[in-house]
Amino acid sequence: MPQSVIYEVSVVYVGSLNALRQREPFVSYFSNLKKTIENIAAQLVINGWSAKINYTAAYRNLKARGKYSCDFDVAGHKVFKIVITTKILNPNLSTLGIDEMPA
Repeated sequence: MPQSVIYEVSVVYVGSLNALRQREPFVSYFSNLKKTIENIAAQLVINGWSAKINYTAAYRNLKARGKYSCDFDVAGHKVFKIVITTKILNPNLSTLGIDEMPA
């Protein structure tokens, strides 16, 4: 089975504003990094946030560290963080520690 990489996008609510309104992290998956960044940037602009996320920064951080994160704040208070990580789809199956049957 061929392996492929998918991108997990998590929107994690942080900071003092989260104490007022508890929210669970939102997670979604994409198969293309360019479409992932375009979708995130579009949603940020639609909701009035500055789209300070770009493809090159995300690509380089994912290659170097396997993770990209970007914080968003209002008046010095962090509101949420966007985290992009890579996940392997169809990983190689291991032997699960099972030895070969003796003859």
